[in-house]
Amino acid sequence: MKSKTEIIKKWIEKADHDLGTAILTFKHIPEFRDTIAFHCQQSVEKYLKGYLFFLEIEFRRYHDLIYLAELICQKDPINDKLITKLTELEDYAVEIRYPDAEIELTDEEIQNAISISKEVRSYTTIKMNIQVDYNDLNES
Repeated sequence: MKSKTEIIKKWIEKADHDLGTAILTFKHIPEFRDTIAFHCQQSVEKYLKGYLFFLEIEFRRYHDLIYLAELICQKDPINDKLITKLTELEDYAVEIRYPDAEIELTDEEIQNAISISKEVRSYTTIKMNIQVDYNDLNES
C-alpha cells in the first residue's frame, strides 16, 4: 500500500504533466488555446486534490475548482486573491473542449492561465512541505 506522501506526489506529478502539456503546446502550437486552457485547469484541479488528500478532506471527483477551494477552506483558509484566480480557470474545465463553445482566448489569457497553474503548484507544495522535481522544460 502506498504511503500518504507517495499518493500526494502522484497527484502533483499528474498535475505537472498537465501543466507541462499546456506550456509545451503553447510554445509549439499556440493556436491550440482550448487544449492549453483545459490542461491549465486540469493541473490546478489535481494540485488542489493533492492538497485535499494531504488535509485528509474527502472530495468528489468533480471538476469545480471553487468547490475544491471551499473544501480546503474548512481547514486552511485560502485568500480571496487566489480564489479569484481560480474562478478565472473555471470555464476551462469541460465546456471549452466542445465545438459549440464560443470561448476565444488571447495569448495574455493563456499566459495568465499558465501563471495561475504555477502559482497553485507553488502554494500547495509549500503548504504540504513536499518537493517533487519539476522539469525545467516546464519553465516559460
